[in-house]
Amino acid sequence: MFRFPAVSTWFLLTATLASAFPSCAQSYPTVALPEKVIIDTDIGDDIDDAFAVALALRSPELQILGITTTFGDTETRAKLLDRFLAEAGRPEIPVAAGIPTPPKSTLTQRRYAESGRFTKPSHPDAVAFLLNQIRRNPGQVTLIAIGPLMNVGAAIDKDPATLRKLKRVILMGGSIHRGYGDLGFGPPTPPQPEWNILNDIPSAQKLFASGVPLFVMPLDATQLKLDEVKRVFLFSQGTPLTDALTLLYHQWGQQTPTLFDPMTIAFLINPALCPIQPMHIRIDDKGFTRPDPGPPSAPNPPNAQVCLDSNPDAFFRFLLPRLATP
Repeated sequence: MFRFPAVSTWFLLTATLASAFPSCAQSYPTVALPEKVIIDTDIGDDIDDAFAVALALRSPELQILGITTTFGDTETRAKLLDRFLAEAGRPEIPVAAGIPTPPKSTLTQRRYAESGRFTKPSHPDAVAFLLNQIRRNPGQVTLIAIGPLMNVGAAIDKDPATLRKLKRVILMGGSIHRGYGDLGFGPPTPPQPEWNILNDIPSAQKLFASGVPLFVMPLDATQLKLDEVKRVFLFSQGTPLTDALTLLYHQWGQQTPTLFDPMTIAFLINPALCPIQPMHIRIDDKGFTRPDPGPPSAPNPPNAQVCLDSNPDAFFRFLLPRLATP
């Protein structure tokens, strides 16, 4: 298990030795400190959010400052996270509940959340939590946004200057050239309004205009199917984390998950899994995420780095061993 004190101690020792003995500074390896992240999620509807959180928990490269819930019944989503984190052995990670909105989808994993196991009596406000963490760690926090963007939009409205102190936002959202169901094997499916963008178009427009470094994982690169062979391998591991994922999968009640959201975590750790290119993206009033390069005489500057393709085999070879780790 990764232990932050050990990393901090080694980092301090290295710095001390380097300053005391300049000629020997290059003899000591540089220790990369873990990336500070906050995950903003609508966990509890589709199952891919749970897999994304699980991957983050199994990634020692990340220091999870907290997880915020968004969209619909955010308090029940927070209770789900309380139990999931406790069963995975990480109950110390803060959970904050976002702005509740009228439900538009079925919270398929509600029974898991409402069991009462490990539920905390209350949860802090997600927008205040996000802004406070940015103030404490200016320029250091990566926000991983894998749900509709209510909390992000509210944070921009409340304190845009602080939000611009994020290191970056990694977003699962959008549909640039490929829509839902386009796995690259048949005739192309045209782009569509993607769920996370569609459910709060104004907040998405604010984010793309905010000036925060933005890395986008759209439908083009995230339609990654967890087929039966992979599920059998993963669900047979018998660890607390894989057991929790197994239960949530069965409550979800469908057969083959599409793991849209975990690509955000995978990209942060290994960017080669989802190569990016600069683009200017315009979000129209129907929720389409349209490339808008502008005229040749006055091109629009890029407002996002976008991944338009990924290698599913490489992704799953990265994902599955991490999730299976005891």
